[in-house]
Amino acid sequence: MAKKIYYFGILGLLLFEIANVYFIMPMPGSQEMNSIDLAYFLYSWRWIFRIVFILMLLYGFKAAFQKSKIFSLIFLVIVIGIGYATNYVMAADSMFHQTNNLKMSDASKSKVDTSRIVIGITYKGESRAYPIQFLGYHHQVFDTIAQHPILVTYCTVCRTGRVFEPIVNGKKETFRLVGMDHFNAMFEDKTTKSWWRQATGEAIAGTLKGQSLPELQSNQMSLNKWLALNPKSLIMQVDKNFKTEYDSLSNYESGKRKGNLTRRDTLSWKDKSWVVGITFDNQSKAYDWNDFVKKRIVYDVINNKPIVLVLADDKKSFIVLERNNKEQKFTLKDNQLNDGQNSYTFLGKSTNPLINELKSIKAYQEYWHSWKTFHPLTLK
Repeated sequence: MAKKIYYFGILGLLLFEIANVYFIMPMPGSQEMNSIDLAYFLYSWRWIFRIVFILMLLYGFKAAFQKSKIFSLIFLVIVIGIGYATNYVMAADSMFHQTNNLKMSDASKSKVDTSRIVIGITYKGESRAYPIQFLGYHHQVFDTIAQHPILVTYCTVCRTGRVFEPIVNGKKETFRLVGMDHFNAMFEDKTTKSWWRQATGEAIAGTLKGQSLPELQSNQMSLNKWLALNPKSLIMQVDKNFKTEYDSLSNYESGKRKGNLTRRDTLSWKDKSWVVGITFDNQSKAYDWNDFVKKRIVYDVINNKPIVLVLADDKKSFIVLERNNKEQKFTLKDNQLNDGQNSYTFLGKSTNPLINELKSIKAYQEYWHSWKTFHPLTLK
């Protein structure tokens, strides 16, 4: 009987350690399930499960060892190896480390290729840019802008960047990468151990489930375009400790990677097709990137409110603006918009101080599978 308890403990611990990582990592079938509650339950009670199974091992080890020294030790070594791999090798924050050497430089000192795509933010007159080649590895970068804390995030498997205020219940919070759900990065806050979804900033498991991090306006542009619009911007530089990891993502933004998780479907409306997604006036809608590249200016009306999507001549930088009326149409020349009466910068700021600027709308380039998963009622 004691021998059986030993092997039940071995099996239980083995299955538990595998399950504990299976539901939050991109393993076959795991990301198609609605399993976040189960994953969080296993994670939250992990030490209880481990203690129970370890006690079973201790209780039955002598009997199992006396019966078969070789088999009892082999299975013990296997379960120790699996436990080490799942907790220290396959753990998300062991695979993707955070930078402790964040260096920001102005354009005159920057070593970043200006053709690279960045997530840019302007806040209270200050501007900062973060290359997605770097963000894609770290998944999150903590910084401050105008003495205000920000959390700059990017998920390569969803192809989307967001900038949040890391403020939870009125206090600054820190986060670690804990895994993914439906192929989207998840962060765990240090205080309550709740899990937060990168694509929406919403807590999806834990005591803070249902809360959301405040999101700040950001734009995806080429660094060259960003600096033309924000010449005093600071730019995130290479952390030499992660140069190899950055280099491995050098072809990511161009869509030339071959792996199933970060490749590109060049046809429209496939899982890995690129879209521009917006949520405006409580309505979400996705726009095909291929069509966008052909037209460069796309007009639409959402809930009776007119908008325009504009793609710069670099075919990387884009903006979504609310138009003054449905009849307002633009020409785009030298990255300046003209409606026949007034001119606007690419960001929608009027060149005439007496004319109101066009309101900017949060917009994201994203894989279609990601956008439709987290915006199930989206139009297209």
